[in-house]
Amino acid sequence: MEDVDYQHLSTLLWREQELLDLLLFKAEEKQYLILTGKTRWLARIAHEIEVVLDQLRTLEVERAAATEAIAVRLGLGANPSLRQLAEKAPTPWNDLFAKHHEALLVLVTDLRSLSDANRELIDGGLAAIGDVLQSTRTPSAGTYTAAGRNAGNAHRAVTLDGAL
Repeated sequence: MEDVDYQHLSTLLWREQELLDLLLFKAEEKQYLILTGKTRWLARIAHEIEVVLDQLRTLEVERAAATEAIAVRLGLGANPSLRQLAEKAPTPWNDLFAKHHEALLVLVTDLRSLSDANRELIDGGLAAIGDVLQSTRTPSAGTYTAAGRNAGNAHRAVTLDGAL
């Protein structure tokens, strides 16, 4: 029965890595859409990302239960980290759990970096749109010269997609 629990947890960890890898792919797709100005697909990719996040949340609950069952058997406290579990697990599970831990850390680090980069791109795009909107406002009365020309900023042709 013991090996079954370890195998079950390992299977859950593999599934978590697959979902995190898919999430990384979706984040890269989002970055591509932002960089190329294909904003019409951003809502769809946001939905796809949310679906993956929901799957990860469900998996996390199952993984926590499987981890807790093994932790009790190994004499670990409540809610142990994967690293703590790997240190106490018997061979070959200790090595396998340590490798899962390393792989998950890499994926999470990559996701954080890409998420931060995407957030900066979106913030930069929103700021650029604000600048464009500010520069294209209709001047108020009294801002024309005696010759009837605009005394303020001249209107410019602006492509909003280029601002993104």
